[in-house]
Amino acid sequence: MKYVTGFFVAMLLILNVSEASSAVRITNDRGGQIGTYIVKYQRLASSGESVIIDGLCASACTMVLSALPHDRICVTSRATLGFHAAWNFGANGRTFTDPEATLMLYSTYPRPVRRWIARRGGLTPHTIFLSGRPLQEMYRSC
Repeated sequence: MKYVTGFFVAMLLILNVSEASSAVRITNDRGGQIGTYIVKYQRLASSGESVIIDGLCASACTMVLSALPHDRICVTSRATLGFHAAWNFGANGRTFTDPEATLMLYSTYPRPVRRWIARRGGLTPHTIFLSGRPLQEMYRSC
């Protein structure tokens, strides 16, 4: 019985280690409501999991850069990040660019990402894409 208990304890430890070292793969995420991503990334940050960006990660998806430590994010040659100004709905149901939310979002990005965005005119209603060598110079390859 002592060996069986030891075996189960060892298996639980292995499962916990493999769970903590697993990775979430982002391949085609066009973003969505910021609140949804905040909750999603808070859970991801506390899980110990890493992120592999292996395709499009645009809009609210890019908040992963702020939510996880730099060493828990890697990018493949297919990774593309899409950035734009934050927007909201007005009283009439039409969308508008939200300068306060845009500034808040921009300020959370890591410094190299902020510099890259600034060199391209900042966050505007038009999406700008970060990929290839510039992205791979900011994040490790996976």
